[in-house]
Amino acid sequence: MAIHFHTIDIDYSLKHKNALKRWINACVLEESRQLKCLEIVFCSDEHLLAINKKFLNHDYYTDIITFNYNNDTTISGDLYISLPRVFENASQFNERPHIELYRVIIHGVMHLCGYKDKSKKDAKLMRQKEDNCLNKISKYLS
Repeated sequence: MAIHFHTIDIDYSLKHKNALKRWINACVLEESRQLKCLEIVFCSDEHLLAINKKFLNHDYYTDIITFNYNNDTTISGDLYISLPRVFENASQFNERPHIELYRVIIHGVMHLCGYKDKSKKDAKLMRQKEDNCLNKISKYLS
């Protein structure tokens, strides 16, 4: 299992990296998948907007873009996460910033596990998966 955290054009120091790696891996294993390589990149709104335009032809801000390099049941991918967007959403949803960040991370991981969120039904299942994983995170952070 290889999980790496990076920053691009933003200053941020993630706490509890090893615990988060164990948590992410446990969530993947619960989906009967194996984690091979996951790159999690924290960046600015502007950087993620440029990626959104270049690769998805979308001209709007978002909190995460997931690039999937999976092979069968092996999970590999890149998660690009806009920290300003995540923290603004946390404020909007009256959520603690680190919890919103964990939700966005696991949201990307669940996309890599094959879950979608475009329809109401899919979005509901995605939220259940996120909640299930978030309910287990304290076990890894303690």
